[in-house]
Amino acid sequence: MTEPPRTEATLPSLIASLAADYGDSVLSLTVLFHPDPRRIGAWYETPLGQHGGTLELGRLQPVFCSRSGEEAALGEGHVSRQALQLHYNRNGLRLQRRAGACACRLDGLALGDEVFSLDRDALNSGCVLQLGHALVLWLHCGPARGAQRAEVAPDLLGSGAAMCALRQQIARVGPTDLDVLILGETGTGKEEVATALHRVSDRAREPLVPINMAAIPAGLAPSLLFGSVRGAYTGAAASRGYFRQAEGGTLFMDEIGATAAEIQPQLLRALQQRQVQVVGGALEAVNVRVIAATDSDLDAADSNFSSALRYRLGSIEVLLPPLRERREDLGELLLAFLRREAAVLDAHSLLPGSGADPMLAAGWAEVIQRLARYDWPGNVRELANTARQLLLGGDGGLVMPAALEARLQGGAEKAPQENSVNAPAAVAVSVDDFRAAHTAAEFEVAATARRLGVSRQAVYRRLQESGFRLASEVSEDELAAALAEANGDVRRAALALRVSAQGLRARLRQRGR
Repeated sequence: MTEPPRTEATLPSLIASLAADYGDSVLSLTVLFHPDPRRIGAWYETPLGQHGGTLELGRLQPVFCSRSGEEAALGEGHVSRQALQLHYNRNGLRLQRRAGACACRLDGLALGDEVFSLDRDALNSGCVLQLGHALVLWLHCGPARGAQRAEVAPDLLGSGAAMCALRQQIARVGPTDLDVLILGETGTGKEEVATALHRVSDRAREPLVPINMAAIPAGLAPSLLFGSVRGAYTGAAASRGYFRQAEGGTLFMDEIGATAAEIQPQLLRALQQRQVQVVGGALEAVNVRVIAATDSDLDAADSNFSSALRYRLGSIEVLLPPLRERREDLGELLLAFLRREAAVLDAHSLLPGSGADPMLAAGWAEVIQRLARYDWPGNVRELANTARQLLLGGDGGLVMPAALEARLQGGAEKAPQENSVNAPAAVAVSVDDFRAAHTAAEFEVAATARRLGVSRQAVYRRLQESGFRLASEVSEDELAAALAEANGDVRRAALALRVSAQGLRARLRQRGR
């Protein structure tokens, strides 16, 4: 049988990121971290326009919006009134730290008084701005946010443009009763979107039945999906099957790409006819809406997924962006996960905004500006796990767990050059720039090399002339004093000594400590 061609008639597609292709781009600043957690997620947007413009960024301007409707300037007391000046247009952006302003960092690299330039590709990718010691912003170009529609899918976190578009799509698609195919990488929240679609539909009072198609053996699939009569096969008991369990409601078929090839024709017939063949029994009519989801490429040349079934499932498509493409939501997501985990772990004292400890705020700002530059292959699920690891990482304090540190240093952190910052060429890096980069990299040679776009050997050659040393060069007395002051915490001791924590651990291992 010839597979039907893929046309707009057979496969209408409503994609949450559609606005990115057709909407006018804006320059956007989003609060990833603020000592007042209520400000996390607030944003400022301005159209790029034909000729661009100038933006003064600081404590009192510009005014940021929030999902609650509140509008206010950043208001962080440790940020200068005028910290950065940004000149922008459709081709890119130039930014300069104001003379005498608070410390500012761009993707972890300290800004001096020189002008830094970001081209349009860099702005589309986005970068991290840190103002003072405890304010972190995400700077990028993209589509403008639409209406927030907070009443739609309140469990879906994030105020960025992609999530605004997704909520609007859920509000449109949910009540239609059409089948939906949700596409997205692992960990992007496909089940949460399916739940939201069900809740805004006319079927919300009826059951939502979730199943994982990857967990259904091919031999048992007909009876599990469509039901069976007692004695239909050896040992068979009467079973309604998932389709009939969802009668009147919604059947959510996760991992649809893993459906066994031999069951796909039966599944296609069930979707087309809204009838199921009960094993050992008669055809039964079903009234059910089907929402399917997958992280597989169903259109790949080597896919064994029936194109006819793929088109039938995809009456409407919802495409979920990976976390790396909506980093502006990272602050809101992390805060929600931290609060959830703190309730379980009784770790409320570590939460951002707990008390007025400026060191804790600075610690969270440092953590979040690093997390924002990580690519998150596990997406939102990985971020949720990271929140738990952060709260468990230290004994009464905020400490980056070793496993998380290893992930961040494993090549997934975005170095400044990857954001097309027009930094000096490697051979022309000034002593001040080298010192700033090495300090921002927490004195790790490999991380410094990535930041500056040079070899490790080049970093080693610059250490002494820039006033740094290796962990092996620290005296025994200094090492003992630093470890005592840090209560045995090697990372804190290394930061105090201004040497690599990895190098210090290696030295201690060699001594059998």
